[in-house]
Amino acid sequence: MEGIQRLSHHLSPPQLTGKCPTLGRTAVFYTPIPVIKSQYEPIAKPEFSPSKSAIKVNFITKNRGLGLNSFSTGPARAGWFLGLGEKKKSTELPEIVKAGDPVLHEPAREVRPDEIGSDRIQKIIDDMVKVMRAAPGVGLAAPQIGIPLKIIVLEDTEEYIGYAPKEETKAQDRQPFDLLVIINPNLQKKGNKSALFFEGCLSVDGFRGMVERFLEVEVTGLDRYGEPIKVVASGWQARILQHECDHLAGTLYVDKMIKKTFRTVENLQLPLANGCPKLGVR
Repeated sequence: MEGIQRLSHHLSPPQLTGKCPTLGRTAVFYTPIPVIKSQYEPIAKPEFSPSKSAIKVNFITKNRGLGLNSFSTGPARAGWFLGLGEKKKSTELPEIVKAGDPVLHEPAREVRPDEIGSDRIQKIIDDMVKVMRAAPGVGLAAPQIGIPLKIIVLEDTEEYIGYAPKEETKAQDRQPFDLLVIINPNLQKKGNKSALFFEGCLSVDGFRGMVERFLEVEVTGLDRYGEPIKVVASGWQARILQHECDHLAGTLYVDKMIKKTFRTVENLQLPLANGCPKLGVR
């Protein structure tokens, strides 16, 4: 797609994805509202600074760097895994798309090799990193800023981890790792062990639900320079990778969660309902 567009609101009537039923015009709540279009217009080339990942990263060819210039977040709520503190707002960055927009519920397309070095793709990557850090969050997929392409970025820091109770991060096997940019990721599980923990999402803000994820995964793809990359991750890093790769398939965590565990952030510490499985490794 040379020109990437998304409809910010699909309300005239709503455009449903896949095999979703269609709302009829005879519905009592139907009110035609003009559709607003937005255009993504990338402009600048990125600047790079090398960094080293704390999770196991095996480059099939020589790595030329994974990091970007630092983008300070200050006191953070650490995105989809905490729900504390305040979001930073910026009128210069793309907005995070919320659940209901078809771009979050339909499969993204692969980035062609000849596109990767373009200003457009590099600008998308830079914007994703800045949006993720400004939220703040530990991962972001391109569809979350309205771009239906297979690109994910992820990063976890000592600062973010410090906002969570130590006993919680220990149970989650959560370790810091530097910025990763993966284009056209292909995720495979390693082993059959899994764990149940609460997840949230910047596109479903303010809520949490328990999701079962594999404890260890392997992800192959391309870095932002088009070089092959292989990432082997376990624990919380593996969970983030699975969460972000799901976005590229048009899947949200609420599609996979144990429904009876769904709750607001404020109720996160309340006991689970009878019949719900326990948190932790299975």
